[in-house]
Amino acid sequence: MTDLSQQRQQILSRMQQASQAVARAVNSVTLLAVSKYQSVDAIRQVYADGQRAFGENYVQEALLKQQALADLAIEWHFIGQVQRNKTRDLAAGFAWVHGVDREVIAERLSAQRPLDQPPLNLCLQVNVDDEETKGGCHPSALPQLVAQISQLPQIRLRGLMVIPARDSTPAFAQTQQWFEALRCHHACPDDWDTLSMGMSADLESAIAHGATLVRVGTALFGERVRAS
Repeated sequence: MTDLSQQRQQILSRMQQASQAVARAVNSVTLLAVSKYQSVDAIRQVYADGQRAFGENYVQEALLKQQALADLAIEWHFIGQVQRNKTRDLAAGFAWVHGVDREVIAERLSAQRPLDQPPLNLCLQVNVDDEETKGGCHPSALPQLVAQISQLPQIRLRGLMVIPARDSTPAFAQTQQWFEALRCHHACPDDWDTLSMGMSADLESAIAHGATLVRVGTALFGERVRAS
């Protein structure tokens, strides 16, 4: 068993234990492998161990990896800040986009999503700490955004994404409350099923507060270094 395989199994074990501690099904949480700055070879190793969902932060880096790994059935997630001039690449090349915080971005992604692909899965990023320097919408904007974006034709609005700046437990608890309250604003409530929150250091707390997807990079791949 390789080091990457062992590290992935350790993360899955943490996720299982955290789920069992709050009486959740062990398969109710998905591991998203954050592969930013990681090599193509490292991604192949983790894929061979059974990992299918990978998250990237930078569009150009992700596109190069997608070309090199086109033979693998990877589910690509974009988890970085969404720029208007990158929406076409995101709409065509990813299954999920986690960092949407404006209706205009969702509209562009919907219009640019190829019609021969299934609707693009989106999560709304919320600025849970109300930090001026951080991306994400203000919580007060959520009901209107959910109502409007959930009606776009090539979009499947799935839930919320947060990146807490400090003590994560209160932020996760607050996000869980928002998530549950927003279901009634969604045009297709059954699609509203995803809480993207929790990383290497705090995935247990995130799972205890309803996370359905945890984004793990460091604990899986080790410290990030730019791939050559």
